[in-house]
Amino acid sequence: MAKKKSQSRKKKESTIKAPFLPREVVKKFKPAKAKRKLDVSSLDTKLLLSQLNLPSGVSVEKLCIEVKKSLKEVDLKLKLPEIGKHVFPKDIALNGIKKDDFVIDPDSFVELGPHRPDHLAFSPIPPALPKQYQVRKNYFDKLPNGKKNYATTVFSPDDRRLFLDASYPWGTVGLVRTALGAGSGVMIGPRHLLTVSHVVQWNSNSAGWINFTPASFDGSAPFGSANGTRVYYRRKVTGPTLNRDEMQHDYVVVVLDRRLGDITGWMGSKSWSDSWDDEPYWAHVGYPGDLNSGSRPSFQNGIRLDGSFWDRERHTRIFHQGDVWPGQSGGPFFAWWSNGPHAVAVQSAQNSSENTASGGSEMVDLVIRARNEHP
Repeated sequence: MAKKKSQSRKKKESTIKAPFLPREVVKKFKPAKAKRKLDVSSLDTKLLLSQLNLPSGVSVEKLCIEVKKSLKEVDLKLKLPEIGKHVFPKDIALNGIKKDDFVIDPDSFVELGPHRPDHLAFSPIPPALPKQYQVRKNYFDKLPNGKKNYATTVFSPDDRRLFLDASYPWGTVGLVRTALGAGSGVMIGPRHLLTVSHVVQWNSNSAGWINFTPASFDGSAPFGSANGTRVYYRRKVTGPTLNRDEMQHDYVVVVLDRRLGDITGWMGSKSWSDSWDDEPYWAHVGYPGDLNSGSRPSFQNGIRLDGSFWDRERHTRIFHQGDVWPGQSGGPFFAWWSNGPHAVAVQSAQNSSENTASGGSEMVDLVIRARNEHP
């Protein structure tokens, strides 16, 4: 029986294509300009309003758009809340998925394709940070000699670098804010955000509030922001410590109140395959709290992932020594195939010897379910 299972697994792995290595990505994919300008008059009203960063509680009674050759004018008639009165977003609805409830066969290999909008430029690697935004590091690339101890889960040398870029696919990743603090996430569908379960404020019948700002940089929001309306999950992971089962299911799909993906695009998603173990295919983007107080995204390339030998590929811990810090939780681990970038996991946990991402076909199943039920 064990022999048959081993042969079946090898056959399956032989049909799964490996992603491109980082050196292959820059040869295969070339930067490209946007194919057309975005016609803002065709956008959903909510997407236009998201760029205005209107305070919570402000309602729009009238919206007029005039598009000129070099100018876009928007006339608004607003209804303002009472001054000095708190107005909070509605609590998010919950969709807990039972252990054996699946849209797909979780033991199969499944993928969803990425989407790049024609109005966005494309870059396979984010550019270097412009000089005016460069700041002094507050960490060591290499720890000094001596007996002093330093609180870090960054494996020297630190290979992360900050960047400023809203082209595709970098504008698909953004800053996640909840009542618990900040994390990271990625657009995985037209109005669907993939992030980590342990950043959610799990209440008995709701998930508090979740706000997502793609490509956020020092408070700038080139695509505006959106709020969550519903959360799909398999485990309510609370932390601060995570057990094995929690790390196997430390992800959620959040349905947003507007189709941000129409203007940001989204990454594809794939099941995990242990045939990719220990190869440096992978990149990670997130918002580390130790760099600029978590207000800027960081990028690291050439990361090796190692799926847990003890876990099934359908729900697996994936070990790595990428450089992570609180705030990067929920940021995607992704690689490039011929049709673009696909996320296979999100950052979940860290300790002094190795860090852990969470992924597998059950994660993709959650994405499919959310996209089918709330397109």
